[in-house]
Amino acid sequence: MATGSLQEWQRYDRRTRIGRYLMILASLIILAISWVSLELDFGYLLSAPANLADLFVRMYPPDWGYTTTIVDPMIQTINIAIVGTIVAVIIAFPVAFLSAKNTTPNKATYVLGKFIISFSRSVNGIIWGLITVIMFGPGALAGMVAVGLRAIGFVAKLLGEEIEEIATGSVEGVRATGAGTFLVFLYGIFPQIKPALVGISIYRWDINVRISTVIGFVGAGGIGVHLFEAIETFAWRTVLLILIAILGVVIVSEALSAYLRAKVR
Repeated sequence: MATGSLQEWQRYDRRTRIGRYLMILASLIILAISWVSLELDFGYLLSAPANLADLFVRMYPPDWGYTTTIVDPMIQTINIAIVGTIVAVIIAFPVAFLSAKNTTPNKATYVLGKFIISFSRSVNGIIWGLITVIMFGPGALAGMVAVGLRAIGFVAKLLGEEIEEIATGSVEGVRATGAGTFLVFLYGIFPQIKPALVGISIYRWDINVRISTVIGFVGAGGIGVHLFEAIETFAWRTVLLILIAILGVVIVSEALSAYLRAKVR
């Protein structure tokens, strides 16, 4: 066979390649338009290093004498994350089954499940904090509810996707024995999603620890309240101490979360 008749292999045909190039070009155009529309002023970049150095001088050294004052708020922050996560998982569990195509009773319940997930995820944690503070007043209760409401959509979405990926053979096998709906769930579905449920819950708790440190800015309890007060009063040494405490808690929660997720795999 003549070498001239050989065709070079291409992963995509000509039409697909042109389409991909056009998508890249469109993305670049959108990026350029967004960049220009922001009207960014980079003049502040010149003074940023000096401002940062000045802020660090004001912060250092940390106000170690304030340590005993932030112990209880930090514990409250951790508790807000724990209780908020538990509440979110309990509520998200049935929502996940409503949002999964293979377990939802009908189209109306499927739409309802998807709506709950979208509504929960579309509202930022700070906004949930503002709403719950208005509803329940400042304090840990508002923080716990805000964290839980924000986490419901996250947990339900990931768990619902896991439910849609379950092996139908196990479910049909249990159903073939004459088992009812509850037993089918208990022995056919739940064993398949249990590792994912535990992993998602632990991962969300890790995220909630971070959120709990921030929602205090709007009065939803925890260490965020003290951080906001310290910033408002320009107590920069206290700010640094609180930031160090938050960093320590986040590092510990990250390590614990990674350890627990590895155990359930």
